[in-house]
Amino acid sequence: MSQTLDTNLLLYASNVDAPEQPRASALLQHLAAGPDLVVLLWPVIMAYLRIATHPSIFSRPLAHADAVTNVEALVARPHVRVVGESERFWRAYRTVSSEVPARGNGVPDGHLVALMVDHGISSIWSRDRDFRKYRGIAVRDPFDDRYRDGFAAAPAPRKKRP
Repeated sequence: MSQTLDTNLLLYASNVDAPEQPRASALLQHLAAGPDLVVLLWPVIMAYLRIATHPSIFSRPLAHADAVTNVEALVARPHVRVVGESERFWRAYRTVSSEVPARGNGVPDGHLVALMVDHGISSIWSRDRDFRKYRGIAVRDPFDDRYRDGFAAAPAPRKKRP
């Protein structure tokens, strides 16, 4: 099973002021330890760099070098891959956005789901409930009580039925 992360979890893990930081950090440590495949999406990485370093968003934004170091520490793991758009992406996006019409702030979610479909990624760790609209992917919320005792023992999430 392959899995990916939404930007919000990377941000929570890096933001010491966020109440979600301990749980998000624990999830990242669990995923970084392996051995399960983790596929990071370029738009997620770039959004993380943009938001984590933005002084209008965080009272204590990360320095660019620190944010880059965080990304590099994760992508250096042997079981972590980074992917982006392929020649099949537009077709995947059109399929995804025809099932759940993407508009406004939903466009980036549709983009990520299309990348997941394009690369065969089966689940996403995210606190964003909007991903639950999409068929064929499993959404795991690390703040759900199912994960209170850790991530390794948590049951596999149910996929949304068509």
